Amino acid sequence: MADSRIDSMDMEIDPPAERSIVLFGRDVSTIPCFRNSFLYGISIGMAIGFMAFLKTSRPQLSTHIGFGTFMATTVGYWIPCRYNWSKQKFDMAQMQRALQQQAIFEGTDKERELEAKTEEA
Repeated sequence: MADSRIDSMDMEIDPPAERSIVLFGRDVSTIPCFRNSFLYGISIGMAIGFMAFLKTSRPQLSTHIGFGTFMATTVGYWIPCRYNWSKQKFDMAQMQRALQQQAIFEGTDKERELEAKTEEA
């Protein structure tokens, strides 16, 4: 009976394969805001297209409306998301530079001069 037991060390478990989509030579999972923009665009475009079909019963028109809504939602979400991401990245770079300068000047005469200037202002 002891021989029928499976030891966990004997089994080799493969890690789950990472799924990635390459579009124009770039992995889209590394693009900020890509996932959310397309998920919102697809879901809202499908919902509006379906509602247009229920209202008009015209498949071609509802497809055009759904695709137009998909594009407008994707672009409408992408632009502010990328703007905020770029702004945060810029602010973080400035903060990192300031913290590095603070670490360099800490305990020196230069730090005392900067503190004196800020107290005067």
